[in-house]
Amino acid sequence: MADSTRIDKYIWAIRLFKTRSEATEACNGNKVQLNGVAAKPSKTVKAGDSISVRKGAVQYSYKVLKIAENRMGAQLVPEFAENLTPQSELDKLHAPRETFFVKRDRGSGRPTKKDRREMDALWDGIDFSSDYNDED
Repeated sequence: MADSTRIDKYIWAIRLFKTRSEATEACNGNKVQLNGVAAKPSKTVKAGDSISVRKGAVQYSYKVLKIAENRMGAQLVPEFAENLTPQSELDKLHAPRETFFVKRDRGSGRPTKKDRREMDALWDGIDFSSDYNDED
């Protein structure tokens, strides 16, 4: 068993991404950090390292326990990586999306270019990154 491996291979092996190419794209897109530093796909991972992965609105955190080069079953993942993701981050998965409905009269046809721009401006004005649990 190797004492280090590529980060894209490791995060694919512990099932953070469905394919290895998705893991590589995440690394190239600065969505993966190794010990607090942005990691390129070829960066090596060792036991004891911390990995942070942004998927959507959630920032997942893991501690490397053992090195894995081959993809494994989901039940084996806790032997290789410890999930350190705080509950506040996991709550973002179930946060309600702010929605609004633009009422259009029946038979009025498709929105005009002006209508579409107004709707886009409304969507752009919504802050989806705010923490929904601050009111508690």
